[in-house]
Formats: sequence, C-alpha cells, structure tokens
Amino acid sequence: MDYETIVYEPQEPGIGILTLNRPRTYNAVNLRMMKELEDFWSERANDLDTHVIILRGSGEKGFCAGLDLGEALELQQQMNAHEFYHSQCRMGKLMLTMRQVPQIIICAVHGAAAGIGFSFALSSDVRVISPDARFSAAYINIGLGGADMACSYFLPRMIGAGRAYEYMLTGNFMSAQEAMNLGFASRMVEKDRLMDAALGLARTMNGKNPVGLRLTKEAINVNIDIGGLEQALHVENRNQALLYAEVFKKI
Repeated sequence: MDYETIVYEPQEPGIGILTLNRPRTYNAVNLRMMKELEDFWSERANDLDTHVIILRGSGEKGFCAGLDLGEALELQQQMNAHEFYHSQCRMGKLMLTMRQVPQIIICAVHGAAAGIGFSFALSSDVRVISPDARFSAAYINIGLGGADMACSYFLPRMIGAGRAYEYMLTGNFMSAQEAMNLGFASRMVEKDRLMDAALGLARTMNGKNPVGLRLTKEAINVNIDIGGLEQALHVENRNQALLYAEVFKKI
C-alpha cells in the first residue's frame, strides 16, 4: 500500500520510525489512516529484521487528537448497528495487533494523546513523553462509553483501578507529571530531546538478542492475564530454555 497518512522510515538496522502524518488535524485518525495502520502492523508480523519501532506524531500540535470526528460522525450517521459494531471491532483489533507484533513499540508523545491516540499509547510497550504531553480517555466526552479501544483493559493494569475509573468516567486529561507519578510513562524529557530519548532506548533494546526481546514482550503480555505464579513461572522457564538453546546451540 502507498501510504498517505503515515510515514515509515527504517532509522538504522533493527530500528524503524512510524509517524502519524496528518499534522493539520492533530494527526486525527480517519478511515484512510485506519486502513494504512492495519496494513502496516500486519506487515510487521513477518518483519524479522526490525526489532524496535518508535511511534510518534508529526507536527508541533500533538501526538494524536483521536478520531477525525468530522468524518466519523458522517460515516456513523449512515451505519446501522451491525455496521457500527464491525467498525468498532476493527479499531479494537488494531490495538490487539500492536501487542502481538514481535517488535517492541516505543511511543514518543508530545502534546495531546486523546481517544484512539490514547489507546495507541496504551497499546505500545514503552512510553516516553515531553512535559506538554497529556492523555485523555475522551471516548465518554462524545456521548459514548468511557471503556473503548482497549482502554478498560490497559489503563487499570497500568495505573490501578481507582485512578483509571476517574479518567475513564470523566474524560479529564492526565498531565505529563501525573503520567510519570502513576507509572504510565517511563521517561519525561524536554520536547526537543524526545526523539533522542526514544532512540537511546531503542538502541539499547536493539543491542539485545532479538529473540529475547520478542519472548520478553510475549511473556509480559501473557503474564498480565495469567492466573497465578505457577503459570507465570512456566512461561518464563520455557522462554529461558528456548533462548538457552538458541544462544548456546544446545537442543
């Protein structure tokens, strides 16, 4: 697919940069961008040469303001319940695919990440932010439920149910400092150093065993849902044995 709303650039061996590229609309997600992101993440499933992807928004305004509401409202007025449900499932599947791709996703956020933009940040593996970053589960602000696009799954697990309830029921913004205090983001740096910080993390990760990176991401995702310590240890022990065989060539 020839991309119009996103830009993908291999930065260096093992590292790529994906840019949401609709800066005039705060990188709002329209139907074209949705299709392009579906195509892009689907392609990454078999991309064994790329180990880390940095996800960012273009322009000075912000990371992603959410859905392109002008287009979305026009399309929704033409939908019946079945068609709306299909559209909703497509958006949710995009978050699942981000968790399933083998690459580590580092989300570099400046300005607002609202609605589906918030979900992109939630679905990434690591979040690096600038002091002007802010996050909103804005779904409830447009008359729908606050549990949308994987937010009700990820947010309570990342910051605890008590604060997650507040953000999802009010649609209020989480500031950059709150994101750091709650453990939602791992690093906060000045805006002009945002990509340098993201690239530094990417290079550190890219220096590790790529199979180890992939299995670690898989193990974290599985263990978020796992029933107990015994099952978690089983996943970890299997992964380490596989890596031992891969590194030392012993079967």
